[in-house]
Amino acid sequence: MIRNLPPHWDLEADVVALGSGIGGLSAAITAHENGASAIVIERSDQVGGVTALSMGEVWVAGNHHAAELGIEDSVDSGFRYLQRLAMGYGSDLATLNKVVHARQALKYFEDRIGLRMEVIRGCPDYYYGATNDSVAEGRMLECVPFAGATLGEEWQPRTRLSPQMPYGLTHHDMFAAGGVANMVKWDFALMGERLTRDERCLGPGLAAYFVKGALDRGIPLLTGASAEELIGDGERIVGVRVVRDGQDLYVKANRGVVVAVSSYERNQDLNKTLSQQLELGSIVFSTVDGSNFRLAGPVGARIARVPDITSLGMRVPGEEDEEGHPMYRSMLAVIGQPHTIVVNRAGKRFGNEAFYRSFYYTIDQIDGGTQTHPNFPCWVVIDSQVREKYPFASIMPGQDWPEGFGFVADSIRELAGRIGIDADALDATVARFNAHAEKGEDPDFGRGSHPWSAWMCGDPYHKPNANLGPLVKPPFYAVELERLGGSAIPAAGLLTALHCRVVDWHDRPIPGLYAAGNSVARMETGAVMQSGVSNARGMTFGWLAARHATGDPSTALEAEVKRMGL
Repeated sequence: MIRNLPPHWDLEADVVALGSGIGGLSAAITAHENGASAIVIERSDQVGGVTALSMGEVWVAGNHHAAELGIEDSVDSGFRYLQRLAMGYGSDLATLNKVVHARQALKYFEDRIGLRMEVIRGCPDYYYGATNDSVAEGRMLECVPFAGATLGEEWQPRTRLSPQMPYGLTHHDMFAAGGVANMVKWDFALMGERLTRDERCLGPGLAAYFVKGALDRGIPLLTGASAEELIGDGERIVGVRVVRDGQDLYVKANRGVVVAVSSYERNQDLNKTLSQQLELGSIVFSTVDGSNFRLAGPVGARIARVPDITSLGMRVPGEEDEEGHPMYRSMLAVIGQPHTIVVNRAGKRFGNEAFYRSFYYTIDQIDGGTQTHPNFPCWVVIDSQVREKYPFASIMPGQDWPEGFGFVADSIRELAGRIGIDADALDATVARFNAHAEKGEDPDFGRGSHPWSAWMCGDPYHKPNANLGPLVKPPFYAVELERLGGSAIPAAGLLTALHCRVVDWHDRPIPGLYAAGNSVARMETGAVMQSGVSNARGMTFGWLAARHATGDPSTALEAEVKRMGL
């Protein structure tokens, strides 16, 4: 254990939470509710963290909202579901820890801070239909719209919004109108009313509930403050050195420091060396750059890694994010729509475009014989039916195609020439795809066979298959896709023991040091990331960490371990 005590302390609290997303805020609120003082340190000028950039989904097996709707579910079933998806890359104990405590944490914050959640109706687990422990609906929750004005004049504009998410609508609003594919049918009048009143849905709404919970308790939110170094007294972590306005501030933590600073997605060196992803684009802000490792590494924290979450995106000319950088748009929903395919440099499809958990694993596949990535670079190819009916990134039906955006041609063969791939191969690929798509089939990759695919990116009005439609109407379009991060959901993170205590390389908890959210290694999900788990683990782990730090550790896991014989 390090000993680097400062000459004086500038600030003091029982629990110091680093990061103002759902992980840090849940820890600070829980500490306060347990009679301890808390402070939140945030590197950027806004609060809400990556939580505010998300879709706001929270995955909780066996939750009380589902039960009230008569949906059968249980902790045991949720555990078996995640255990199977982890494929041995995770830890059964970590999986059970998350599933057991998530529904307790959910109820806790609903009771304490007025968090209002409801079931996203019709939203199935990723693998519904493939495993008996998946459900057709009930585990995925979202918040009821949050009134932004209740944050107050100071914090309303400083609580983060999302430039990518349509946060004026709930999942119910969007999917009752036909989902992402039918964006033109959404109730934009309702969206306008909500935005005018600053009623926040999705991630911005979820984050705002927790920001409001901290503000109501008088918990200081110290923004523009970068945590640079953990401080130890030779036996435990007792504080953190923070830099604000160029000056060092020493913040004493009487009971614990909770590292909840997200991951490292904006650090290309760490993307390459901790994950295995090259030239990764990102939709998150620049402060998400691996400070969890820089803080915890010098005190001996152990790092663990599971398989990567890779995604695909594109940049539409002229669009910029909040920091003035070119804005990336996720193509998760777009490439699974009818009349759309993705092809590699050989002009061939290489996976199920409508189910990203299978498709994105193929992007970074290496051909050892040629030492190439055969499926990257790759291109999304659409016909004019897409342009007439569906959104394409931020381009709506009927909207002009941006100058210099990809390639346009009157035939598939001409399009292949403009992309620079073999015309015969692309022609054959489209012909085969079309013949089967007319019948609503994809014998090559099973596209359209997952209920989640139809819900997320299909067109429910398109028959016979919501995810399949032939490419037949010219002109045709092709846009090269880029690697995109998983919204700061990392492959690597800090390894934690029970109660979210960070462990060292001897697997011993480091006294006084905790972690929550995307700073933590995903040992509870292993190989697969189910939507909604990231926000759930932030909420749950912050709650667990603060309970332990304040002398009120949960004992629920021990009882479940004994009951299940693990």
